[in-house]
Amino acid sequence: MHTPARLARWLPWCALLFPLLALARVGGGEHYSTGTDGVSGDGDAGDLFGLLIYLAIEHPAIGIPLLLIAIVGYAYMKRNGATARTQRAFQKREAESRTLVSAREVTAWVAALKQKDPAFELLPMLDKVKKLFLDTQYAWFRRDLAPLRPFLSDGAFQRLTTQLKLLDSQGVRDAIADVAALDLQLIGLDQSEWFDTVHVRVKAQMRDTDVPAAATDEQAADAAKKVPPEAFTEVWSFVRKPGAKTRIGEDLYQGKCPQCGAPYKGGASNRCEYCAAVVNSGNYDWTLSEITQGVEHARQSSSAPGLPEARAADPALNLEMLEDRASLVFWKWIEAQSTGEARTLAKLCTKDYLAQLMAELTGLAEQKRRKIFREVAVGGVTVASLLTHESLDRAHVEIRWSAKMGIGSAGQKPPELPTLPHRWIFSLVRKSGATTNTSNGMSTCRCQSCNAPLSDSVTSTCDYCGAELSGGERDWVLCWAGLFEAFRATAAPQAAAPRPRADVVTDRQERERLLYMMAAMAAADGAVDDRERKLLKLCSERWSVPWANVELALSSGSGLFDRLVQKGSPEAEAFLKTLVHLAMIDGKVDRKEREMLQAAARHLGASERLPELLQPQ
Repeated sequence: MHTPARLARWLPWCALLFPLLALARVGGGEHYSTGTDGVSGDGDAGDLFGLLIYLAIEHPAIGIPLLLIAIVGYAYMKRNGATARTQRAFQKREAESRTLVSAREVTAWVAALKQKDPAFELLPMLDKVKKLFLDTQYAWFRRDLAPLRPFLSDGAFQRLTTQLKLLDSQGVRDAIADVAALDLQLIGLDQSEWFDTVHVRVKAQMRDTDVPAAATDEQAADAAKKVPPEAFTEVWSFVRKPGAKTRIGEDLYQGKCPQCGAPYKGGASNRCEYCAAVVNSGNYDWTLSEITQGVEHARQSSSAPGLPEARAADPALNLEMLEDRASLVFWKWIEAQSTGEARTLAKLCTKDYLAQLMAELTGLAEQKRRKIFREVAVGGVTVASLLTHESLDRAHVEIRWSAKMGIGSAGQKPPELPTLPHRWIFSLVRKSGATTNTSNGMSTCRCQSCNAPLSDSVTSTCDYCGAELSGGERDWVLCWAGLFEAFRATAAPQAAAPRPRADVVTDRQERERLLYMMAAMAAADGAVDDRERKLLKLCSERWSVPWANVELALSSGSGLFDRLVQKGSPEAEAFLKTLVHLAMIDGKVDRKEREMLQAAARHLGASERLPELLQPQ
């Protein structure tokens, strides 16, 4: 038997294990570098393992356990490091494949633009995009977005504003340094009756980290310079009204109004003091409407179900303005929930929806709990359908987004949360007979009665003219927001409900969302047995979803999502239909997939519907 004195002789050797194991925890090892292509680090590990092998032979009671711990720790470190490198490589390749175009396509797009605007030239435009990209990074770092306001649509500006507020509420600020725009290329042109949209791929690099919100600019820059640079690809989308002409030397980049050429001094109204033009409308020059990560870039549809019928009553109705309005509403919705101040959404939603949201947030506050939103990002905003009615017209907008979202206790440190994908429908309504005001274009945060910009006050009326804004008399307002499954279950009779689109169901983000939701529902019912855990892990492997995040969903349960699919409801059946469609993607459902579907059906309260859903259609 080993005495304490003899054991103490080996404690220094045990301490050698801790640096090795710590490397596996800090950032998953993806930033670890020995400075000599890994030779030094592997050599040190080899020396350590040699010592542990000696201990295992000479003193097995101590050496064997230490050797096993070291092997597991070293394998974990190596696996995580390789996984992180592989994930970055996949993301880079996916971004490149999604944004790859031919020189012939670029030539055709430029020719199409020059046909309507002979003064248009690609290189000067790319130079402006590069300047705006760098100016945007600087404004973001300084936490002062005012200089960007004339160049961004209202939806894009609200996105950046809300994201800064979320960072501040978490007590952090984004620190960046050494920003470089490496390459810019035109990768797409979408043309409609109301807007031309150009998509520019921006390959860039910067040093990026988080620091306390109280840090000065100098302290933040110093912190950023200590982290390695990261390369990334984004797609910047700009819109402009067909017929607008390039004004060489007379645009916002030269400090001039893009309509009349007079000096433009800026301001919250975004209006020229000489000609009253709304400079970020897209009616006179290119306006930034969206920033998309390269791995999420996809061509948007130029139409939507119900759009031709809706245009019969409102010929100016267009998807570009409607989707920007929906984006504006979404970011105000995020802000209202994260701050607990529902009334900040009052000008953009119906009174019924506001009352519902206020009741929900008040209930959480009474329990001393709050909603947590971190690292919110939007993957796409797409009009799913338009419906015209005698009293109210409806626009159902699908928003695919991701966030670290959950419920936390007020005054306590937020729980550890994974970044999860979400797929929601935001339903907007407008009084029948209302028409689109194209004079404002992409400036979608305005009172349609007096044309003044909407303020951040908590009233539902315009602060300038007193017009009531929550009824949708002139513009779209939010009346409902919920899971895609809830919308799909109620939008049409079940017998006529369409099958899920294969291109959506099979993409990575949607597979992740479905699996995390399945895990959260399994955990919400109580203990998850080994059989269910194995089935979930099988899905994780087959669907290429990180198992670590599935485990977080299992441990967090229903608190991981704003809400789960309700058991035994029509939306539960809609959710199960999507799972069946995914299982059938290869043309058959094997035994393991059938077991997975049966487990999911039990949690959804829809076991009796599964046999029918599995029948070939």
